[in-house]
Amino acid sequence: MRRLRPVLLLAAAGIMAAPALAGCTSAGGAAAPTWEPSPGQVRGGEGGGGGGVTPIVPVPVPTESSTRSGGGQPSPGGGSSASPSKRRKGPDPFVVATNLTSPVGLAMLPDGTALVGERTTGRIVRVQPVAGRPVPTVRRLAGLDTSGDGGLLDLAISPSYDQDNLIYAYVTTAHDNRVVDFTLHGPVTAVLTGIPKGRTGNTGRITFGPDGELYVGTGTAGRPELAQRRSSLAGKVLRVDPIGDPPPDNPHAGSPIYTSGHRVVDGLCGLGGAFFEVEAGLGGRSDEVNALVAGQDYGYPVASASSDAPIRTLPAAERSPGGCAVQAGRLWVTSLDGTALLAAPLAAAAGPRSVDPFVPVLTKTYGRLRTVVAARDGALWLTTSNRDGSGHPVAADERVIRYVVSAAGGESPA
Repeated sequence: MRRLRPVLLLAAAGIMAAPALAGCTSAGGAAAPTWEPSPGQVRGGEGGGGGGVTPIVPVPVPTESSTRSGGGQPSPGGGSSASPSKRRKGPDPFVVATNLTSPVGLAMLPDGTALVGERTTGRIVRVQPVAGRPVPTVRRLAGLDTSGDGGLLDLAISPSYDQDNLIYAYVTTAHDNRVVDFTLHGPVTAVLTGIPKGRTGNTGRITFGPDGELYVGTGTAGRPELAQRRSSLAGKVLRVDPIGDPPPDNPHAGSPIYTSGHRVVDGLCGLGGAFFEVEAGLGGRSDEVNALVAGQDYGYPVASASSDAPIRTLPAAERSPGGCAVQAGRLWVTSLDGTALLAAPLAAAAGPRSVDPFVPVLTKTYGRLRTVVAARDGALWLTTSNRDGSGHPVAADERVIRYVVSAAGGESPA
């Protein structure tokens, strides 16, 4: 049972939502962080006069057989990089949303639909798992600072969504990077504040781990020295409970810091006893895949004898990771520069902290791929990033893709 905490009145941070987004202000850099309990945990329903839980309308999830009966063809097995759109005439059934603006955050709802957040607009849309369905706006967060790659950077769904309807977001404000929570209709409240922001490096990722705790990946905000500084939340993976408090079994009592020495956390993902982090290298450093261990240092900006080495690096031709997911016995990592989705089988014989070499799939199919999220039904959901100044956009960009990979290794239409 979740602990109940008194509702705190939080000072305005110059950030607004519909109806309002409020939070506790704090300066970036070395200012002492604050961790505020979320009123969302005790408000007992929707804000603004609403009550209860937002109803979830079930939608049919297409199966491989139903998709093929509609005229699709089986896809080749193994690591095929052939374009699904090239295997069929007409609209690509893998593309479930088009013409979005900088979609970065993506989180799966219990009914099989996805919430997708636009970094620069603060808009959150709901996407069906079937191509051609409407993509309604369900929420918009305003007052975000989108400079330095900031803005609405990630989304996560409460493990108790069927009871509390809470959605979590990592956002950049005029004062800091922070984690907030909200419902589709209620107020937005601060969960974790005081994460440094900067002119660059405002990337952040959030996900709930198998233990029910919230993991928050942060960047160095352009200040490499913060990655090793225990007084700073930058360049870390943080671990807090759903109301923002550090769990008692964290490495340092009263601190949310779980691991340190990260330049920028581009992806967080896990399954069972394995929890992975991916980040882009800089200054000759390779792009890394790290298996997270509580209290460990991952060697940025300078590795030491006690630093944990990456368990895998990305191939030189597939640089710049955008996100990661674990699905069908494999670790999946998107490659922006390689315009590919990379698959690495989990090396079960070597333990949960090992993965085999990566094999690219979906190469040059949808352009630059950023976010990848695993769904309960076996699908992978991805977003494109072709209008970021480094890609070659098509008229439909940016897109959301729903892609299913069978446990046997073959790709199949969703």
